[in-house]
Amino acid sequence: QLPLVESGGRLVQSGDSLRLSCAASGQTSDFYAIGWFRQAPGKEHEFVATITWNGGNTYYTDFAKDRFTISKDDAKNTVYLQMDSLKPEDTAVYYCILNPHYRAGAWSKPEFTSWGRGTFVLVSA
Repeated sequence: QLPLVESGGRLVQSGDSLRLSCAASGQTSDFYAIGWFRQAPGKEHEFVATITWNGGNTYYTDFAKDRFTISKDDAKNTVYLQMDSLKPEDTAVYYCILNPHYRAGAWSKPEFTSWGRGTFVLVSA
């Protein structure tokens, strides 16, 4: 069973809002943080935001700071990514990753962690 499952992606129009969910299952005592990453068509994966599991500290990449909000619901073991004022360039598959690494000022997926299925967000112009 996958520890994290993404959902909520769909077709939206430019300027719309959308909330993605990342549901955690299993033993969460090993959870330190959950991060959202995305991969636009033809591009590399890029970091979006991270939230620590205990304490709820948040970290954002520059493009996400003003429009995206990461949060979590402890009762549901779910992390959300609220995306507002969506733009066509936000079109991507969005992934949540358990315990992303922070090194040299950047967040990244742990080497032996799979990307999972992700959830596709398509923003039309």
